[in-house]
Amino acid sequence: MKAAILSKFRNVFGRQPEIVARAPGRIEFIGNHTDYNGGTVLGAAIDRGVWVAYASRADGQRRFASDQRGEIISVPAAAIQRQEGPARWTNYPLGILASLPESGLRGPAGFDYLAMSDLPAGAGLSSSAAIELASALAFLGAVGSEPERETVVKLGRHAENHFVGVPCGILDQGVSGFGRENHLVFIDCRGPRFTTVPMPAGAHFWIFNTHTKHALVDGFYAQRHRECAEAARALGVPLLADVSPDALAAAADRLNPVAFKRARHVVEEIARVAAAVTALRQDDLAAVGRLLTASHRSSQTLFENSTPELDLLVDVLTGTAHVHGARLTGGGFGGAVMALTSAEFGDAQARGVAEAYAARFGARPDVLHARTGDGAALVAI
Repeated sequence: MKAAILSKFRNVFGRQPEIVARAPGRIEFIGNHTDYNGGTVLGAAIDRGVWVAYASRADGQRRFASDQRGEIISVPAAAIQRQEGPARWTNYPLGILASLPESGLRGPAGFDYLAMSDLPAGAGLSSSAAIELASALAFLGAVGSEPERETVVKLGRHAENHFVGVPCGILDQGVSGFGRENHLVFIDCRGPRFTTVPMPAGAHFWIFNTHTKHALVDGFYAQRHRECAEAARALGVPLLADVSPDALAAAADRLNPVAFKRARHVVEEIARVAAAVTALRQDDLAAVGRLLTASHRSSQTLFENSTPELDLLVDVLTGTAHVHGARLTGGGFGGAVMALTSAEFGDAQARGVAEAYAARFGARPDVLHARTGDGAALVAI
């Protein structure tokens, strides 16, 4: 990818970039919608992501381009405003620029900027967090700033919450920022605090992208966020992470049915994250797999952020040899399913899953055999 982005930058802007940064996509391993509820989550940075190339300009113009669109989008430095239509993707780097002064940091003035990605679009692998973190590293590097990794992660979340308009938690940016090869990232979202957990040898990730709609800004994510907040208020706690399973059961008659289902999913999901960490440390992938599948069933029936396409994939995968477990990954409402498998699961088994999906829905999912990777970083040119 480095050679590709250097070549593309020269072709688009006619000169060499000064800075290159990259940030990985992520797999939400387990911990669905627990982050903004103050809970815990496990994720994995993968070996694919978003790359950003940058070169300064003296005229104050900020020019944006990407490998997925042909046009150059110019934004005056004096006006950071949300973009619509084909320019909408620039809201992620623009959100970082808008967030810098609010964090006491300085951003660059004029520049040429190019983003490239090898993440499949709409697969729930958080290309948005990856472009935010890569952009933050490039912009801060341009002004000679070397912030702590926590600062870069918080910048990405602030941009997503306050500029892009998605009320996400810290999961996506935290995993993209703190990823480590052959490890999972454990986040206590209340802190937030970030640690890593070794991934047992022989564990493999397979992603099945349904190409169904995955547009969190469109409202479903925000609706679930509101429902969780309403459930917490009804329970008299700041966040659902403050509720134990026993306390929730005792308060069931005080909640409307929808609020109870949302709260039950979150409370039980936090418990599943803790159980998964224990099983991982014991190298018990079978137990981890059972927790992953249980997480999906909870998303399916309690949080109701799954779809028939995702449910079918989980059904087929959990009936396939060498699969420990499977669940939707990301915000839900479309996107992708992650399967945790042994090394014996290969292309032949993946094709069988894809064929079963095509027989039901008429189109084949994209299949990605993902590997863990390191977190966001500047890249030597």
